[in-house]
Amino acid sequence: MPHLSRRLLSAGLIAGVLVTGLAAPAAAATKTDKTSTLERKRVDSVPTPKLGWYKCYDYAECATTKLPLDYDQPQGAKTEIALVRIKAKDQKHKLGSLFLNPGGPGGSGTSIALAAPNFLSPALLQKFDVIGVDPRGVANSANVKCFKSVKDQSAVLGQMNVAFPYGKTEEARYVKGAKQLGRACSTTGKPLSGAMSTAEVVRDMDVLRRAVGDKKLTYLGFSYGTAIGQYYANMFPDRFRAIVVDGVLDPEHWVGTKKTANQEQDERLKSADGAYRALREILKRCDKAGEKYCAFAAGDPVQNFEKIAQQLRKKPLVVTDELGDYTITYADFVGGILSDLYDVAAGDYVTQDAAFIQTLLSSSSKAAQATARAGLIARIRANQAKQPGRDFPYDNGFETFAAVDCTDGLHPKDAAAWPALMVKADKRAPYFGRAWGWGTAQCARNTWTVRDEDAYTGPWTRKTAAPVLLVGTQWDPATAYTDAVSASKRLPNSRLLSSTNWGHTSYGTSACATGAIDTYLLKGTLPAKGKLCQGEYQPFREPLADDSATTLRATTAEAHRPPVSGPPMVSTLAGTR
Repeated sequence: MPHLSRRLLSAGLIAGVLVTGLAAPAAAATKTDKTSTLERKRVDSVPTPKLGWYKCYDYAECATTKLPLDYDQPQGAKTEIALVRIKAKDQKHKLGSLFLNPGGPGGSGTSIALAAPNFLSPALLQKFDVIGVDPRGVANSANVKCFKSVKDQSAVLGQMNVAFPYGKTEEARYVKGAKQLGRACSTTGKPLSGAMSTAEVVRDMDVLRRAVGDKKLTYLGFSYGTAIGQYYANMFPDRFRAIVVDGVLDPEHWVGTKKTANQEQDERLKSADGAYRALREILKRCDKAGEKYCAFAAGDPVQNFEKIAQQLRKKPLVVTDELGDYTITYADFVGGILSDLYDVAAGDYVTQDAAFIQTLLSSSSKAAQATARAGLIARIRANQAKQPGRDFPYDNGFETFAAVDCTDGLHPKDAAAWPALMVKADKRAPYFGRAWGWGTAQCARNTWTVRDEDAYTGPWTRKTAAPVLLVGTQWDPATAYTDAVSASKRLPNSRLLSSTNWGHTSYGTSACATGAIDTYLLKGTLPAKGKLCQGEYQPFREPLADDSATTLRATTAEAHRPPVSGPPMVSTLAGTR
């Protein structure tokens, strides 16, 4: 029986103002740190690759190259890396290359580069060759494979095919699958599974920076891509001209410390806390706006949301139409709401979906039931159409996420500890503690045993030659705004730009946020300290349309969004960074 599906962010066209000039970002006034002797030796020992670009996708250029599997052995085994380039429209006056990453871990850099003409401002497209790199193990680069066949993979991942496990039976099954996945990646997945840490991706990027002819890196990263940017800033503090990270992970929280080593990762990152905070704010604003403006405003939205959760914990909702049955469990509902929170129109999507479910669970009106059923099924089908099949060919999406996160971060010792940890997580962040926390169960140290001895674990406080611009979204459900604040405090030569938009990341949600990012990348001019951008789309400001039960208002802002990526959880309903 199908489940509700995660809504993928779509790319669209954003207007921009052409900014001319070849100005580079101003260097910090204080003494800056240098790339360490060890890192210089590692990357500079690799000859500059000769990229054999060829025309592809009608408007792009593609290339592949082979880079060291282990930078301590630059002449040893290699792994193939794929790149895409969209050439600057003004080649004569271009500033260089702009490297992009959409997040994940496991997001495709080549895919976001191909989408760049649809979401980057014309000014950036005019002045930069846009470069997308598929990180090692990912997408069009040589793939990590933890299983010998799709059959073997399906037998394991099938045990984890829920938004998140709820109840002892599901939890036991999920833990079993997580252990099998961790062991598979630690054996069959080698050697690549032990060479996919973020530090290795950053070393690759430094070599490729040289390969595309740039003396210094210019980078724009979203979501987990913000970790890549901050790793680069700390590992190569004198080798970039501009780094912007949007939707910020605090790298110390991502990796952990000796003190926090036994915490499940989201207890440090607090993605669940950010999601819960956003949900509460939406429900409160809905209540204040009233039924004319919000579909879920009848009664107390906070209490009514909890009532839905309680009913679904006891018994799933089965919705039927001429094509069959659709089962919606408690975990599906929470996962669907988390997906809604990723959207610029989060307020509308969350309250409309909650209203659909509430009506189907509680209303005695056949007409209201029919309208809600039609609306909900339309949403389910639209989302299912965006979900890739998992049968052929081999889909390594979950393995790429795990190979990075489990190698980068410190995680609890035993996957059997997760059920108790998730009870604690849900108390800290209701609904979403489990939704975020279960995603790393395969990283338990006694089953995920493959390691990268050259993974970078800090410090995160290097004094960089050029500033780093960090962009934090106050209602982000995936990378909590508190992480943007703490990360900016760690990095001495950085600037925090804040935004009140809804959804995950800020680029494309307002002229303010987009313009500030563009200006820094193009001119090196930072926004003022304490700058707060107002998201252009806010919920519940316009009366509901007559057909609002089945159709949500389109938002101009959503068409401007970058295609941000995250870990493709096995279920169709898990949240992603």
